Formats: sequence, C-alpha cells, structure tokens
Amino acid sequence: MIADLHNAEFGDKNEELIKEIKKIAPDAVLIAGDVIVGKKDVGSGVAIDLLQKLGSEFPVYISKGNHEMRTSLYTEQYGDIWENLYEQTKDYVQWLINEEMILTSENIRVVGLDMDAAYYRRFRLLKMETDYLVELLPTRHQDAYTILLAHNPDYFSVYAEWGADLVLSGHVHGGMIILPFFGGVISPMVRLFPKYYRGMYEYRNKKMILTGGLGGHTLKFRVNNKPEICVIHLEGE
Repeated sequence: MIADLHNAEFGDKNEELIKEIKKIAPDAVLIAGDVIVGKKDVGSGVAIDLLQKLGSEFPVYISKGNHEMRTSLYTEQYGDIWENLYEQTKDYVQWLINEEMILTSENIRVVGLDMDAAYYRRFRLLKMETDYLVELLPTRHQDAYTILLAHNPDYFSVYAEWGADLVLSGHVHGGMIILPFFGGVISPMVRLFPKYYRGMYEYRNKKMILTGGLGGHTLKFRVNNKPEICVIHLEGE
C-alpha cells in the first residue's frame, strides 16, 4: 500500500520506486489517494506515468484523496488536472470512487471512499455519522473481509462502525516531524500532534494501517519520517 505520492519522484520517472514494488511482488497494489498535487501549474504527468507502469504489472486499486477530490470538483480553479489523470489511467488501474471491487476467489472486498470536502476542513474536525457512509458506500457484505481505502484517518472509528475490517489511510504525511515519545507533530489540516499519524491502530478488533506516505506538497520536509511502502500480508482464519 502506498499513498501521498504528490508527484514525488524516486529515481528517473520513479524507477527506484517501481523497482522496490517489483521486489515485493505484491498480489495487488492499493493506493489510498493523493497521487497528485492540487495546483493548476503542476499537472499530473508524474502520477499518470507511475499509475500506467504499475497497472501494467499488477492489479492496482486506488481511491481519491483530498487533492483528487478538489481538482475534480473545482475545475474552474484547477483546470483539467483530474480529467487528465482519470482518463489516462482508467485503463490501467481500478479507480474506486465510492465503489467496490470484490475479489471473489479470496472473499475480499476493496471499497474506495470519496467523501465530502467538509471532512477535510482545516483546524476543526467535522463530526461524521455512520449513516453518512451507509448512504455513500455500497451495501456491506457481512461474509466478506472488507478493506476500505479512506484517505483521511481521522474517522477510523466511524469506518470501523460502518463495517471496515481493515482501513488503509494516508493524508497526514506521518505528522511531517516525528518526535520520540510524542509522535507526529502536525497534520496537513494544521492540527498539532494528531491522534493518528503513522503506523497500525486498532478499534474494536478492526485495524487501520496509516502510511506516512511518499511525498509532500506545501511543506516537503520530513524528520524521523522516511517515505514508505507498506507491505500487508492477509491470512485466513
């Protein structure tokens, strides 16, 4: 699992990143949003190139992050960034935009969440109700193991109450700076010492894996917080 590429490059045309993923030889690549940067003058070429290359090698399932969300909503401000990204990658990767993909052979269900912009509001966290997800997402399958790609980790408990067995998130960039004993310092939503910043979390026997991500956008520095690829092994009971 990866997230928050934000057009970062590891080696020429991300050859080092692709090489590392090939070494892992995953059954699938799951991407929890924000492969682009929501700035009109930046474009989406780096993300398009990476998704096309990964999608030519592996099954790839991807959800929107807040940067894909806002570039798709506010086209007068951002132009055709989202349209180019989607149109040039849809034949290579499976975009899950409040949709699901059921991997029948393994009884695993992957769902991608694209939530309202209000839930990415800075400074103050908007309350989310479980009913919001019930209305937005496909009907829950009690007999399937449900993986939810949800870019924003702040609502982990709500995702778990909705029915996610495993939540894969990003967005926080690991808190940018990780201090021993204190954790991540600041989130992109301008909150100091966020509750969730990086690693694995548990709520009522449901789990969330929150990646520190790969890149950045406005403030691109990291301290004690290396870019990462998360390798996840699922085992049947």
